[in-house]
Amino acid sequence: MSLVLDPTAQDLLFREARTANAFTDEPVSEEQVQAIYDLVKFGPTAFNQSPLRITLVRSAEARERLVQHMAEGNQPKTATAPLVAILSADNEFHEELPHLFPHFPQAKDVFFAERPAREGAASLNAALQAAYFIIGVRAAGLAAGPMTGFDFAGVQKEFLDGDHTPLMVVNIGRPAEDAWFPRSPRLEADQVITTV
Repeated sequence: MSLVLDPTAQDLLFREARTANAFTDEPVSEEQVQAIYDLVKFGPTAFNQSPLRITLVRSAEARERLVQHMAEGNQPKTATAPLVAILSADNEFHEELPHLFPHFPQAKDVFFAERPAREGAASLNAALQAAYFIIGVRAAGLAAGPMTGFDFAGVQKEFLDGDHTPLMVVNIGRPAEDAWFPRSPRLEADQVITTV
């Protein structure tokens, strides 16, 4: 059975898409970011909790502060990417649940009254949303360079607060000619899928 999604779109989102390590200097506009979010906000999360928060690093001063917290190999590309986003999990997402999950507004207190429960749910579901975000960047014709090689505590202290846990830093822009490393192998279906 073939996929319904057009093969060109499949290539754009998956087969030809790669993690970018270098970008052109073409800027990424607010309109592009808004279009990306307007698409990916529809991806599912448990209880529609939507805990992902996106901090756009646009100013030169903020960029310098961020680069200091990146692993050495990630510093040059973070310093030169047209746009950098810090993706984090909002551990107080439950405050929005009466609005986001209106048919069961008491979910806020029934399931998420305790901070450890919120942190686990926020981490898992924001990571899921981060994956949607990367696909959305690709859908906009841009490339993403997601990274977890950074000082998490430093980034949290510098850009977030105690209620937001950093997940990843994503460089965004049009890929430069030399943007890609060779594609690494993938597991085949029979190595991943089990039928019981």
